[in-house]
Amino acid sequence: MISFNIYCDESCHLPNDGMSVMVLGATSCPVDKTKEIAKRLREIKIKHGLHPNFEIKWGKVSNSKAQFYLDIVDYFFDDDDFAFRCVIIDKKSINHDKYRQIHDDWYYKMMFLLLKNIIKPNATSFIYLDKKDTQSGEKVRKLHDVLCNSQYDFKQEKIKRVQIVESHHVEQMQVADLLLGSLCYLNRKLQGNKAKQAIINRVKERSGYQLHASTLPSEQKFNIFYWQGGYYGG
Repeated sequence: MISFNIYCDESCHLPNDGMSVMVLGATSCPVDKTKEIAKRLREIKIKHGLHPNFEIKWGKVSNSKAQFYLDIVDYFFDDDDFAFRCVIIDKKSINHDKYRQIHDDWYYKMMFLLLKNIIKPNATSFIYLDKKDTQSGEKVRKLHDVLCNSQYDFKQEKIKRVQIVESHHVEQMQVADLLLGSLCYLNRKLQGNKAKQAIINRVKERSGYQLHASTLPSEQKFNIFYWQGGYYGG
């Protein structure tokens, strides 16, 4: 049975951060391709005169490193074993009172929506989340339970692990940050950073999408889902 690693990140995820859009994103790859992908990403860093441990991060995109980040985007699209999915949420559509839920309960529903199209029924999955706060441990246990129950995986044999990691140690998670950062920037209608705009344009070009609408659920390489309030995927 094939195994997949899934690397999750999120942007503007806090309920009262003043941001209009929230994006959850994840990259994935077969477990047996993990080291190869990390090695190639470090080689691109070295090619651009960066330390192999330099952290790929949307917040670090600048004109001086524009070509480096464009090369990272191109590598992602060139590698058939590397995939991305995101859920984009207009925070105005969130209505916790209507659905009698607290923000954390809604968050798990959104993480389920993110992951349900990535988790494959005939494969095992190892899920890694970027460390965000001191409450991460409890969130991980709850998310693992929710995901396993949704897959009737009561013995946690298919979804083997849900674990917190530090993103600066994991190249694939850094790519997730870069890609979801580009979609968050686009949907917040920000402007003024030419390097970031160049990356967004490259993502549009390489994906074949204008990024303003959901892709088909069956899209395997670059999957986008724009969440409409009240939809929780059954």
